[in-house]
Amino acid sequence: MTAEELLGRAIAGERRFLARAITWIERRHGGLGAALSKLRVRRVTEVGAPHVVGVTGPPGAGKSTFVDALIQRARDRDERVAVVAVDPSSPFSGGAILGDRVRMERHTGDDRVYIRSLSSGGHLGGLSAATTEVVDLLDAAGFDRVIVETVGVGQSELGIMEVADTVVVVLTPESGDAVQAMKAGLLEIADVFVVNKADRPGADRLAREHTRAVHLDDGPWRPEVRTAVARDGEGVDAVLAAADAHLAWCRAEGHDRWAQRRGDARLRLYLDLVAEHARRRADDALGDDDRAALRSGRQSAYGLVNP
Repeated sequence: MTAEELLGRAIAGERRFLARAITWIERRHGGLGAALSKLRVRRVTEVGAPHVVGVTGPPGAGKSTFVDALIQRARDRDERVAVVAVDPSSPFSGGAILGDRVRMERHTGDDRVYIRSLSSGGHLGGLSAATTEVVDLLDAAGFDRVIVETVGVGQSELGIMEVADTVVVVLTPESGDAVQAMKAGLLEIADVFVVNKADRPGADRLAREHTRAVHLDDGPWRPEVRTAVARDGEGVDAVLAAADAHLAWCRAEGHDRWAQRRGDARLRLYLDLVAEHARRRADDALGDDDRAALRSGRQSAYGLVNP
C-alpha cells in the first residue's frame, strides 16, 4: 500500500488505517511526509476547524481525568473528538507508557471518539516530534475537536502553544502559588487556567492568586481562571465555555496572534525534520571503531564532532 492510499483510507474514516498512518508518522515511514504535505488541512487558514485544545500542567494535576470529562462534554455536543495523549517514553523500548488511554477507556467503544497515545521520544517540551503531523492528519480526517494532552514537564512546555488553538493549564492546590506559575512560564502559555481538585483546601486561594496575576498581565488575551473537580464533572462546562470564548477571540481581534502561532508551528516542524534527518545521517556515518571509542571513553564526543 502506498502512502497516498493509506492516507486516503485514513481520512475516509477507516480507523484501522488511521492507526496505521499515525504509526507510519511516528516511524518516519518513507514517502509519508510528501503525502501528508498534499492533504487539505483546514486549520492552515480556518480558525477552529477543528478546535485544537492543548491540555498541560504539572504531573499529578489530573490532566487525564480532566480530558476524559472534556471528551464527554464534546460528545454531548455531538462533536467528533480525537485525543492525542503524549506520554513519557519507556527508557527501554522508546514506546509510550499508555497510561492516559487506560483512564479514558470508557470512550473506546464510541466510534466518534479516537484516542491515541504518542511517545514523547525524549523530545524536549513534552511534545512528540510527530504531534503536529498527527494533528494535521486528524484535521484532514474531519474531527471537530482535537485534544492534545502533554506529559507536563514545566518550563519547556512552550511547544504546545504552537500546536493548539487554545491552551488549558491544569493546576491543583498543591501546584504552588502564582509566583511559581510565573517562574514556570505558565502565564505565557495559558489561555485558560483550571484549578482542578477544587474540593481540596487551598483551591480558592490559588484561583484568586492566578486571577490577580493575569490581571497584571497586559498581553492581548487575558486568561480566564476557573475551578473544577474533573472527577465529578464539576466546573468542566465553565472551562469549555472559556475555551470557546478564547476561540471566538482568535477568530476576531486575536487572529494575527493565532496566525503567528500557526506559522511558528510550521517553522518548528521544518526544524524538527531537519534535526531528525541530520541525526539519522550522523548515526549512519558513525563507524564501529568510533562507536567503540566513544563507549570506552577513548574518544570524546566533542573530539569526534570537531576533529
